[in-house]
Amino acid sequence: MQRTSTTPGTFADLDEERAGSVASDVQSSLAGDRLIVVANTLPVRGERRPDGRGWSFSWDEDSLLFHLRDGLPDDMDMEVLYVGSLHADVQPADQDDVAQALLERFRCIPAFLPKDLCDRFYHGFCKQTLWPLIHYMLPYSTDHGGRFDRSHWEAYVLANKLFSQRVIEVLNPEDDYVWIHDYHLLALPSFLRRRFNRLRIGFFLHSPFPSSELYRSLPVRDEILKSLLNCDLIGFHTFDYARHFLSCCSRMLGIDYQSKRGYIGLDYFGRTVGIKIMPVGINMEHLQSLLQQPDLERKVVELRNQFNRKTVLLGVDYMDIFKGIDLKILAFEQMLKAHPKWQGRAVLVQIANPKGGSRKELEALQAKIEQSCKRINDQFGRPGYSPVVLVNRALSSVERMAYYTIAECVVVTAVRDGMNLTPYEYIVCRQGIPGLDGSGDDRPRGKSMLVVSEFIGCSPSLSGAIRVNPWNIESTAEAMNESIASSDNEKQLRHEKHYRYVSSHDVAYWSKSFIHDFERSCRDHFRRRCWGIGLGFGFRVVALDRNFKKLAVDSIVADYKKSKSRVILLDYDGTLVPQTTIDKTPNETIVSMMNTLCADKKNVVFIAHVKTLRVEVEFEPPLNGLPSAARRRWPAGGCSGGGEEKLAGWSSELVLTRI
Repeated sequence: MQRTSTTPGTFADLDEERAGSVASDVQSSLAGDRLIVVANTLPVRGERRPDGRGWSFSWDEDSLLFHLRDGLPDDMDMEVLYVGSLHADVQPADQDDVAQALLERFRCIPAFLPKDLCDRFYHGFCKQTLWPLIHYMLPYSTDHGGRFDRSHWEAYVLANKLFSQRVIEVLNPEDDYVWIHDYHLLALPSFLRRRFNRLRIGFFLHSPFPSSELYRSLPVRDEILKSLLNCDLIGFHTFDYARHFLSCCSRMLGIDYQSKRGYIGLDYFGRTVGIKIMPVGINMEHLQSLLQQPDLERKVVELRNQFNRKTVLLGVDYMDIFKGIDLKILAFEQMLKAHPKWQGRAVLVQIANPKGGSRKELEALQAKIEQSCKRINDQFGRPGYSPVVLVNRALSSVERMAYYTIAECVVVTAVRDGMNLTPYEYIVCRQGIPGLDGSGDDRPRGKSMLVVSEFIGCSPSLSGAIRVNPWNIESTAEAMNESIASSDNEKQLRHEKHYRYVSSHDVAYWSKSFIHDFERSCRDHFRRRCWGIGLGFGFRVVALDRNFKKLAVDSIVADYKKSKSRVILLDYDGTLVPQTTIDKTPNETIVSMMNTLCADKKNVVFIAHVKTLRVEVEFEPPLNGLPSAARRRWPAGGCSGGGEEKLAGWSSELVLTRI
């Protein structure tokens, strides 16, 4: 990683014009107010044409990033650009043409990573280190999560640097907003902030943020925290995730947060880093358009005939060790045992999309799930009835909507998940499709039940759902029974409550709310003087008020010589002696300097130190012949001699000693 310091040295060495500048030697090719959305992958699908001549591209309408532009305020004429990698293997010879086509047609700027780098960045650090950690898995053994690999971290940093270069190529730092998404790009804010001190940077984490007890195990914990603190606004799905981040900043960096007028912020070297808590939603318009697809009605009728009026419980998950699919199947088995009335009447349909995790882990998990399904079907099945139906493939959007429509209950038993929008989609589908509720009229279906894990991000917002601890098999089984045994009136009341929330808190609402707070967090950018200091991930921007006056060495020396009476206050631990050393005895250079200061009768010198430190013993030989008894000590609460004058704001453990 390139390690540079934008402006090394003290404030007195900083150039005034440079401190107020956001200009760069790289001129932007695009201008105007824009929102630059940066993520690991672009919201675009690409594939090579069958004849091998050229590429075909289309928007990925299932991508959350594609729909966030729906939340841009109507009064903002803001263009949206996307920066990210492409889910396609584009040869180097074709990359320039593909990049030009994506920019012109989709306003997308692709970041092409070399295959080796991509493997170490994504499959290495992202999936073997970060992914297990944020889902509360520590690498106690090589088979249990990935051990930290320094080469993977270096690849992660390099990949983030390449992303930053793509952003800088099209960036207008005085007008653009840069919105970074998810854990793949945690190092990106540092690269951008080092280049542009006043750039407006926002970040949203779509995954959980772990407790400080787990996060502190990460060898590069400080680097990631400091990089995120280079943002202006950091967003999380839930208060718990934000609280964990704030706890990490406090425990590892000594930075405490403040809450003012409903906003949470961290004071980081004069800059206020805002914290935003806002769960993401679904795209209502897109989902409702899918519900109008002509193929949907045919698929619903087909599924209804397949399950022949049986009560369907539905699970829709990626095949991932954190989704709790095996726990869900065990809970369903327990329900059939504890409530025999559902044998032959209830079916658990588990859709397992093949994605996520290492191949070894997935193979073991899939084998375990298939073994459980076979055991349950052998024990409780009968001709024409299989209690568990495992759909081990990815479904089209219309197929997924059809399953939602026929399900009496959706069960989510993830042991840890960022948000999980499956319950939201289910609620919208169950709101009703005229003619598909089996009643023969146009009344909406309007009934739904949810059993959700308390460890997923959407759980707090679904107050009508039955929350469970997925590790408690018996409790989850009882929740399943309660969900399908409830009266129609109960199901309808819970559904209406959920639908009101889901329909009003969609992805546009989430995007609009974040951008509103993003603007508010950046209002003071051009009202302050900013300097960048530090190396590598230690880089930070020091922001000071416009009226701040820098101390110049020449001016201080001139005033010192002209003054007739001087009071000099010096901090002992960390200034006169290193803070990290156990031996607090000052060296000869410090003693000589103090003697010089004390020799001048115009000077009165004080040392600030903690109560446990005996300064009069530390300074031996006695300063300039001054005996120890002549040195007077004042506790921080006041000073002796001329009266009780309070020193407000000083710690009670602090002592002033005159030497």
